[in-house]
Amino acid sequence: MAYDDVLAERIKERLEPEGVVAKKMFSGLTFLLQGNALANLYDEGLMVRVGKERTDEALTHPGTTPLVIRGKEQRGWVLLAEETLDDDVLDDWLTWAMEVTAELPPK
Repeated sequence: MAYDDVLAERIKERLEPEGVVAKKMFSGLTFLLQGNALANLYDEGLMVRVGKERTDEALTHPGTTPLVIRGKEQRGWVLLAEETLDDDVLDDWLTWAMEVTAELPPK
């Protein structure tokens, strides 16, 4: 389970005050809001929930690629290149993921 510890701390600082819990799962560190995953940091980078209907829009942003698991694109999620995640960009993506995830029923 290799992920960027510095990036993990940056994400925790932003999300824990919002009630988000970090849990080691899915081969990385998953951030959960009311039991729903909103982001996962793992060796490939940071994947964030963007909503199925906004996946194409999210993919127009620099540093994003489709999230592909076992050869299948996961609509509703994108993978972010860590080198593009300065503070402002990270804040924007986490805000987007929080908004989408907050619309889901709690688990």
